[in-house]
Amino acid sequence: MELRAWQNPWRVMLAVNVAVFIGVCWHKILLPPFVPYIHLLVDYHFGFIKRALIGAIVSLFTDKVPVWLVFALAGSVWLVTLGLFVRLFQKTFGFDEKNLPLFLFMAASPFFFKNFMHTLGHFDIYGCLLAIVLLLVPARSIWFVWLAALFSVILILIHHIHLMMYVPTIAVIVVLRHYLVAGMNRSNLAAGIIATLALGALFVAAQFWGTMPIPESEFVAHLKTRMADPSRTDLLSFSYIWYQPLSKEVADTWGRMSSNILGVPVFALLIWLHTPLWRYFADCIHALREGWHQRLVIAALIGVSLGYLIMFAIVFDYSRWVSNWAVCMFLILHAVKTLPASGEVKPISSGDRKTTIFGAIVTLIPRVGIVRPF
Repeated sequence: MELRAWQNPWRVMLAVNVAVFIGVCWHKILLPPFVPYIHLLVDYHFGFIKRALIGAIVSLFTDKVPVWLVFALAGSVWLVTLGLFVRLFQKTFGFDEKNLPLFLFMAASPFFFKNFMHTLGHFDIYGCLLAIVLLLVPARSIWFVWLAALFSVILILIHHIHLMMYVPTIAVIVVLRHYLVAGMNRSNLAAGIIATLALGALFVAAQFWGTMPIPESEFVAHLKTRMADPSRTDLLSFSYIWYQPLSKEVADTWGRMSSNILGVPVFALLIWLHTPLWRYFADCIHALREGWHQRLVIAALIGVSLGYLIMFAIVFDYSRWVSNWAVCMFLILHAVKTLPASGEVKPISSGDRKTTIFGAIVTLIPRVGIVRPF
């Protein structure tokens, strides 16, 4: 039995990751959910404001929000996202033995589900979830464009930073899965233009007119009425983010830049550990039958990455941004695999010693973090 496990270490790595998931989950439950909990309290009681959609939906079902709901709701979303990703991977690549290394470098990456577990209750995973849905549903009809637009509206109402975090990836998925297959015509081109303009207007409204219109003390008093335990005033310490203008966020980010920039070498190392995956991705792009498809995909990757660079300059949650950037790359790879290719792409080698070492290290890293690495 031990000899068989040593001959196929990739199955052992997947088993180890299950234990790592459990450990990260237990650690997360022991931490106070400062930011996630207050997002379940904020609604549209005082009119349209940013970051209020999830709380508004919760308010439809309960007047009092217990702390455990953060973990129950976020944990359910995490499980659904994991299940849909497994289905997506099966649809795109299949679960043959040869694809186990690829699956591990994605699903077991510290950028992906392990970090989503560490950021349980934050809004990042909703973008990933809806992008996966768009990778699973049929894409030939114009309704696919409208569905992507609806998902993007939902994400911006959850948090307007999704305009740069997951909406660009959703746009790439729409282009690769719909426009390159169905072609451009008057109706789907008009749908894309209307959706783009509407999303831009919604972002501007949320960013510049979505601040709380009342004094913070009155806002906090309202939040207390929605708490199951109003004595937990420590969980309201982040109420200021509904009053903070963009200029203040940028100033805070650049004020921390000298210390936060020290994490960049660590992020670079983590990205380098995924080298077998990036090589496979590059091979998939080079294998595309149409040369202009290759150029379009490369341009799309650059565009998505530029969105994350803008976030780096605005908000200092660097570990989250790097992690979500990697997740976007994983999802775009699935979209690329739907395009016609000139030949088969050689899978990641399961017998290469260096690749196995990289996989083992990726397996043992429990997460990336929220602001600074680890």
